[in-house]
Amino acid sequence: MLAFPWRGNAPRTALLAALLVTAIHCAPPATNAQVSNEGAQIAEAVQAAPESFREGARVLGFASDGSMVEIRPGTNEMVCLADNPSRDDWSVACYHASLDPYMAMGRDLRMQGVTDATEIRNRRFQAADDGTLAMPDKPAALYVLTGDGFDAASGEVQNAFLRYVLYSPYATAESTGLTTTPDGSVQPWLMFPGTAGAHIMITPANAN
Repeated sequence: MLAFPWRGNAPRTALLAALLVTAIHCAPPATNAQVSNEGAQIAEAVQAAPESFREGARVLGFASDGSMVEIRPGTNEMVCLADNPSRDDWSVACYHASLDPYMAMGRDLRMQGVTDATEIRNRRFQAADDGTLAMPDKPAALYVLTGDGFDAASGEVQNAFLRYVLYSPYATAESTGLTTTPDGSVQPWLMFPGTAGAHIMITPANAN
């Protein structure tokens, strides 16, 4: 389980933030794992989204063979990912549909056997630079919710912690006025500035 933030340990925070976002982008198949029924996967996946988006969100979950599939079509602009039971930690995420090509490319590369996070990131950045990967032309949100698990009966996430990411391709410190270095506090900061994957990290104080 990843716990954020580590105050006064900015490099470690930055590294683990990057790993967390990469995990969301590149979820591997849920092989050799217990896959929940579709109703439970939908219920847990949408917990990451603001309530106003939950009912109409498209949901991607896991089939009985462990592959990632669409388990509910959407009627709004939100896409939600169920928890991957092959991972030790519990995490779900939701993002704006304009980010789906970027997220899907990460998952596809992982399925093809590309496991190095830096290579996955660089290949997506290059594809966006070449114009072969569509990126949002306006800021687009990603919500990442972690916890100790989801209680389907109560509809509650145990020890829930919600983080926010705002993608703004090619944004820089100069264009946003944001620092590119986390200081261990709740101050928003810009990750991968000047690249197709530039995004603002917003990590609230952890009250747990």
